[in-house]
Amino acid sequence: MANEMTVPLLPCASIDEIEAFYRVLGFGTTYHQRKPNPYVALQREDLRLNFFEIAGFDPEQSYGSCLVITSDVAELHRAFSAGMRAAYGKVLVSGVPRMTRPRARKNADGVSGFCVIDPGGNWIRVFPAPAASPAPASSPVSSPASSPVSSPVSSPASERVAAAGRVAAALANAVVLADSKGDVRQAVRVLDSALARPEADDDPVTHVEVLVYRAELAMVLQDRETATDMLARAERIALDADETGRAASALENAADLRVALG
Repeated sequence: MANEMTVPLLPCASIDEIEAFYRVLGFGTTYHQRKPNPYVALQREDLRLNFFEIAGFDPEQSYGSCLVITSDVAELHRAFSAGMRAAYGKVLVSGVPRMTRPRARKNADGVSGFCVIDPGGNWIRVFPAPAASPAPASSPVSSPASSPVSSPVSSPASERVAAAGRVAAALANAVVLADSKGDVRQAVRVLDSALARPEADDDPVTHVEVLVYRAELAMVLQDRETATDMLARAERIALDADETGRAASALENAADLRVALG
């Protein structure tokens, strides 16, 4: 039968905290109750998320996750970013809650997506709508910190990972580890290894992307000193006009990180 709808039901420590956070992202409340059990239903256009409260719940140990399929990943990320800047004065890049940036995922057939990690520790994974019939995921999500997500969608060639060279390959691997699996420390080790062995023919744009992403991961780990150093190194790389255009997303991310650093 067609036209079914699935609404994720996710855990949290406080439905009030969840409700306040998602309002920042443009959601409205369609239902809220305290008794007999705390429960809230939220909606942003066709995107619906429901949450239930568990006393003593630890967001850091959450297994909650869901996929959001949208026609425009970049636009949704811009809307969420704008909401965060208006409410918090910055895009949240560290701690819980936080949001990653759209990046191509090697483990998701090169599809570009981003994640919102909400106050309940739930990973809301945003991917583009398929251009054709979706391919089935090869494995289910068991934990955001232990299992990669295989994308249920295909992508155009322009969105596929083009890992040419050691630094680019390190970046692609690190994105899988940190943005898909939540293993930030292993991603840091991968990037640090690549940065420790620069090569003369490294693409300067990729080098900037690696340094800015390393700064972002340092922020996740509350390592402000390393984040500051990586952003300074990225700023010292000379880019021509074409390279500056290709590095636009990384440079925008660097600006957000500087604001977060204060």
